[in-house]
Amino acid sequence: MFIDTAKIFIKSGKGGNGAVAFRREKFVPKGGPSGGNGGKGGDVIFVADRNLHTLLDFTYKKKYTADDGAPGASALKDGKNGKDIIIKVPVGTIIKNIETDELIADLTGHEESVIIAKGGKGGKGNSNFATSTNQAPRKAEPGKPGEEMYVKLELKLIADIGLVGFPNAGKSTLISSISAARPKIADYPFTTLEPNLGIVKYKDFNTFVVADIPGIIEGAHAGKGLGHKFLKHIERTKILLILIDIASENYLKEYKILLNELNEFSDVLSDKQKIVAISKCDLLGDEEIKELSNLKFPGADKKVFFISSVSGKGIPKLLDYLWQQINN
Repeated sequence: MFIDTAKIFIKSGKGGNGAVAFRREKFVPKGGPSGGNGGKGGDVIFVADRNLHTLLDFTYKKKYTADDGAPGASALKDGKNGKDIIIKVPVGTIIKNIETDELIADLTGHEESVIIAKGGKGGKGNSNFATSTNQAPRKAEPGKPGEEMYVKLELKLIADIGLVGFPNAGKSTLISSISAARPKIADYPFTTLEPNLGIVKYKDFNTFVVADIPGIIEGAHAGKGLGHKFLKHIERTKILLILIDIASENYLKEYKILLNELNEFSDVLSDKQKIVAISKCDLLGDEEIKELSNLKFPGADKKVFFISSVSGKGIPKLLDYLWQQINN
């Protein structure tokens, strides 16, 4: 199951208390203070892991607490620091403070880490408070409390190309034909119910990543269909590949509806480079396709591609162009 949002509680460890102690040696009748410092509380650390692809685990466990620091001891022994707690999340996870809605971190690289809640500082033992006028202090500091907060985790997939189109435009068939991704494919709307990532092998040693999201319908930016929930997953892409079914009654009208939904959802999507591909072109002959070659789509690249994910027609030229644009 693909889960892309979660709310959890985190708490760092409390610092250990400083100790009040005095030297008790056989031939030292008036030993000085020997209380050690308390250990530091454990931190709450988030780490991005490319082997994770969903926030599903956070629906089962919602509370994460680091260990407290140990108190100081006699003979100037400092307490042990509390153990940090490491929370692994998928690459592309955003962390926000729920109370303030402040963006705390955006983890976009494998093994990138950030301390979200710092452990409390350990208190000083009485050995730190000896002076010339008070050589036997009987005071020590308590450990500082840790930090705690509720945070929201939000996953935004990271890909080079984002596939956009109406339901049944052929996005899932395309991603399955050019990558190892195997989304569900059927001849009815909303076959794709969650985002899919596919790694495309280009030429001998090159790769790029394509993201497929559920089909967009008019009003998606306002919550209709499934588009509103998943449009955020193509905000990080470099290029949007807009697929239009060759059986569409009006290519330009369909394109303008998709364009409007992208623009209304966010400026980020509005500003991205857009490439148009007409899918399922194996249904038409070469002469019919030639007649359509002069189609113009405002706001998109002038070059329009006619492809068939089933026969492979036009796919190599499309991949060549995508690779060129990614590297530009």
